[in-house]
Amino acid sequence: MLVRLVAVVVLAGVAAIVAAVLARRSGTVPESSPSWTVPAQLDRRDFARPDAPWLVVLFSSATCEVCASVWERAQIVEGAEVAVQNLEAKADVGLHERYRIDAVPLLLLVDAEGVVRRHFLGPVSAADLWGALAELR
Repeated sequence: MLVRLVAVVVLAGVAAIVAAVLARRSGTVPESSPSWTVPAQLDRRDFARPDAPWLVVLFSSATCEVCASVWERAQIVEGAEVAVQNLEAKADVGLHERYRIDAVPLLLLVDAEGVVRRHFLGPVSAADLWGALAELR
C-alpha cells in the first residue's frame, strides 16, 4: 500500500514537471506580457464629420516615426463617405485618455454607429488599409 502511494506521488510530481516544461516550450504568453487597449466603441460626436458613414481615426504621437507614415496612408482614403482624423497624444490628450489609448500608432476603422469594425496597431500598408475598407463597405 505504501509503495503504491509513493509511486502515485512520484508520478504526479513527474507529470507536473513535464507539464511545466511543455508550457514553457509551447510559447505560452506570461501574464506580465504587455497588452494594449483597443476601444470597441467610439462616440462619433467626438470626431470629425460625425455624419460620415465611415471614420478612419489615427491615435498617434509626434515622437513616433511610424505614426507619420501611417498618417500619410490614412489621408489617402478620405472622401465623401470616409472622414479621416489624426489625434496626436499631446494635442488630443483628452481623447487618448477617454478611449484608454496606451499604444500608438493605432488606426481604427469605425462605422456610422461608432462601432470599431477593424483596427491596426503599428505600421499598416496602403493595400491593407484599402482592402479592409473595401471589405467593410
